[in-house]
Amino acid sequence: MSQFFTRVLLVEDEKVAREILEFYLNTIFDEVTVASDGKDGLELYSNFTKRGKEFDLVLTDIKMPNMDGIEMLEHIHKLNSSQKFIIVSAYKDEEKLLKSIELRVLGYFVKPLNVDNVMKLLTKAKEEVLREKREKSNIIKINHIYSYNLNSNLLYENGSLVKLSKKESLALSLLMEHKGEIVSIDSFKLKLWQNSSTLDTTFRTVMKRLKDKIKKADFIISRKGQGYIIE
Repeated sequence: MSQFFTRVLLVEDEKVAREILEFYLNTIFDEVTVASDGKDGLELYSNFTKRGKEFDLVLTDIKMPNMDGIEMLEHIHKLNSSQKFIIVSAYKDEEKLLKSIELRVLGYFVKPLNVDNVMKLLTKAKEEVLREKREKSNIIKINHIYSYNLNSNLLYENGSLVKLSKKESLALSLLMEHKGEIVSIDSFKLKLWQNSSTLDTTFRTVMKRLKDKIKKADFIISRKGQGYIIE
């Protein structure tokens, strides 16, 4: 059993399709909430959001009464720009599907539903959801601007990747491994060059370039005569 809980919102106005999708969703995800049209779906999504609950996936039909699926998704996107979707359609409406690409659409089903296709795409979507949950669980918030992924050793500025050179990345990973501790210059030299006799000026050039890339909210503190630390 996965350590991560998964929640899905299903929005479908056709009773038969709704029951089929709900059944298969329940075999893969932990919790499935069902709505019968876009208006109802948006209300459910908004209410869950207000209670601090998130949907890992929204699966919706396109043509529905009261509010169609694309309109609902656009409203949901404003509430959560990273929300993932799967679209269901009775026909291949290319214009609407292309428009939906601006959103995080993992795929779509075309009616009549094919069980093999349904299970294949839902399984793939579950894997994507769990992958992101695992990745997020390894992210440490350094300050109000920067965060760090311990699994991939990547630095982010307000969610966007900060491009670091190999040496800069190694220096930062060493600091993160010893967060709260002072890391000596010799330790950096051994990590970056496997040689403690590397010139201090060579090391300081790498550190300056790294600190220049985090100058919006520099979190690497220099301790004169000792080394560097991330507190």
